[in-house]
Formats: sequence, structure tokens, C-alpha cells
Amino acid sequence: MGRVTVRKPVLRVNGATQTDRLDSLAVEEPLEIRLGGEALTLTMRTPGEDVDLVHGFLHAEGIVRHRDDVLSARYCAGTDPETGLQTYNVMDVALSEAAYGRAKGLGRSFAVSSACGVCGKTSLDQVVTASPYRLADDKTRFSSAMLAEAPDALRAAQRVFQATGGLHAAAVMDPDGKVLAVREDVGRHNAVDKAIGHFLRQGGLPLAGHALVVSGRASFELVQKAVLAGIPLLAAVSAPSSLAVDLAASAGLTLVGFLRGATMNVYTCPDRVSAPEQVS
Repeated sequence: MGRVTVRKPVLRVNGATQTDRLDSLAVEEPLEIRLGGEALTLTMRTPGEDVDLVHGFLHAEGIVRHRDDVLSARYCAGTDPETGLQTYNVMDVALSEAAYGRAKGLGRSFAVSSACGVCGKTSLDQVVTASPYRLADDKTRFSSAMLAEAPDALRAAQRVFQATGGLHAAAVMDPDGKVLAVREDVGRHNAVDKAIGHFLRQGGLPLAGHALVVSGRASFELVQKAVLAGIPLLAAVSAPSSLAVDLAASAGLTLVGFLRGATMNVYTCPDRVSAPEQVS
């Protein structure tokens, strides 16, 4: 698995028994994103699918709208002073003229997040207005039976989680529950950026008629990323935040939380979730 996991010594305690052993851990390292050689931001992530991550991040920030907006994305030369090896922790992106202009217009002010101190109707309108897709026009329906099986399908596809137990995941699924892409990362927002970035690079946006299924909770940022990608349904195995529910309602996105087996809470736009047929 390369730099995605590392082995570290631990003392395993089981009651009165103590054993020295090696444990597999998910790697967390910084990734510096540069635009035309100029530093833009630094994010902590699990190495792997970095090009997808960069595409997804720049899309969520409103800088990249189409795959043609990214002319190239490549690692910069950089070595670890101790090992002399390439670190693969700096990526420089060359943008189209239009995308570079949008980046300059944003300056250092990135998209609204739950950590930025902005809340209320202004921030909701900002996201809804920024999205080029009208989710209310997406009439796709998802069966509750399909959603009930989605967490197991997500877990089965989490290759690194099975080794470490320490990663979030995001999966894009079709209405039949087929997993089209799964991405893992120590950050849930990074996992979503990687998944959406994958489809952006393939020219696959908007993701109309698809569901985004995530491990953990549904935050404002995850709803925001789904809305901007044209995804009509977001399902999380844990709780949503209040602002996530408000944004989902404003944008016309179906938000499902506490997705655990056959039980789930549908917080917004419940018409997209169809109940199983009753057997008489």
C-alpha cells in the first residue's frame, strides 16, 4: 500500500495480557497546492488520488468548473532532507485563463465552511447561487432498501480502512446501489473531493441521478460539495449538522442521516426516497 499506510510498534493490552506488536496506521501528510507556482493552500490528507483531490477541491472553491479548466497537475520537485526521496507533497496546477481569473478573484477567501464563522441565510444563498445545477429538477428516486445496503457496500470497498480502521470514505452510487467510485482519506471532506474530482476529470459532472454516501457525519461542507456537483442525494451513517440540513433544504438536496441498516432519517426532500412495496 506504499505511503497510504505505515507500521508502528504498539503495546497491545488485553486484560492482564500485554503484547508488543506492530499496528497498521493510515498515513497523514500535508499537501501544498500551488497555482502557477504560487502557494494557494495546505491541506492534511492521506496520500493517494492527489490529482483527484486537487480537482475536487478547486471545483468546490468555484475555481474549476470543467475538466478543461485544468491544463496540468503535477508534483513539484521536493525531497525529504533525511532520506533524499521525493515527498510528493507539493502539487502545482496550471489553469486555463478563465479559471485563473476566478482564482485571482477569490483571493484568499475560500468557500463557506462550518469553521469560518459565517452562518445563516447569506451563506446558504451563496452556495445555492454558486451552483450551476438546479437540484429541484432532478426527479431521481432512491429506494430505502438500496440506501439500507449502501453502508455495507461502502465498507466493503474501503480497502485501506480494513487494514487500519482509521479512514473516512465517500462513494458515488447509482440508484440501483452500484458503487461507481470510492475514495478514502483521513479527512471526510478530502474523501468527497477525491470522489467528485475523479468524475470531474472524466467529464462526468453534474452527477445528476446519483447518490453520495459518506462515513461519519454530514457537515455543511459535505452538503456544499454535493450541491456544487449536482448530486441530488447525500446519505451519511451519522448525524447531520443543523446548517447542513438548512443548506440541503434550500438547495433541493435530499439529506439522509443515521443510515444504519433499515433505519434512517430523511431530513429534506423526502420524495426522492421510495418505501419498499408492501406485501399483502
